[in-house]
Amino acid sequence: MRHLLSPHSHEAADKVDSALEASARGMRVLWISLAVLGSTALAQAAVVSLSGSVALLGDTVHNAADALTALPLAVAFTLGRRAATRRFTYGYGRAEDLAGIAIVLTIAASAAFAAWAAVGRLLDPQPVRHLPVVAAAALLGFAGNEWVARYRIRVGREIGSAALVADGLHARTDGFASLAVLVGASGAALGWQLADPLVGLAITAAILLVLRDAAREVFRRVMDAVEPELVDRAERALRQVPGVRDVGELRLRWIGHRLRAEVAVVVDGEATVRHAHDIAVAAEHALLHAVPKLTAALVHADPAPAPGEADPHRALAHHTAA
Repeated sequence: MRHLLSPHSHEAADKVDSALEASARGMRVLWISLAVLGSTALAQAAVVSLSGSVALLGDTVHNAADALTALPLAVAFTLGRRAATRRFTYGYGRAEDLAGIAIVLTIAASAAFAAWAAVGRLLDPQPVRHLPVVAAAALLGFAGNEWVARYRIRVGREIGSAALVADGLHARTDGFASLAVLVGASGAALGWQLADPLVGLAITAAILLVLRDAAREVFRRVMDAVEPELVDRAERALRQVPGVRDVGELRLRWIGHRLRAEVAVVVDGEATVRHAHDIAVAAEHALLHAVPKLTAALVHADPAPAPGEADPHRALAHHTAA
């Protein structure tokens, strides 16, 4: 129920933090988790072909999709570490957005496949064969997810990675989908043939909730959306910087799993260039401390207008209107 009500995110920023990114041990956990979940999905797939259980099929594609999403993220993280060039002046962090699109498509395909199989079985009921093997495969799925959960949580706490701990908790909730297969197998053993496809539909619904969550996050990231709370936090931090009289235009955007900021602050119009620069540096320093995952900020100092003084940006007005 927790998995159904709180589907986890496949957003790149939720999959990595500074502790995980800097730790070879943390990255090794991700690859070992991929191997364990992939092996579990392969074993379940063999049982699906033997038994014809669509509930187990749904759990299999769910586990496979979760495992396979690590691949595009790994490619994106590898690209993201490359230095910026004269062509890609912001670096390659946007590769994570492409990885997010690939993940959404993978989840959508798995949901469609699971739904097609479950609906087909509802329209044409067939007995599930080898029920003890199906039950064993369900327990294997639960055991695989629980082992991965414990491993991720333990290492995540040891290296101080909140992202790895969160991913471990997600794996733990995924294990309950495998237990749902056990419920379907029990119903089939009691003679209720529709139990298996109904459980398959329930697992499909869980995948669709994950898809909704992932698609929303990817769409927001592609459209340069950020949480309004981060903007509020940045403005509060800037207003507390000595010498900052007001905060003008403030923009935040994600590049990969890191944030960049652009902001205009109002300073004393009589301040020297050096003093205005010192205020801008202090403002950037305050932002780096106040906004999580912010790596750089471009701070522009505007002079406070004097009575009767013309707008210092008047030369740009026709560009703004255009």
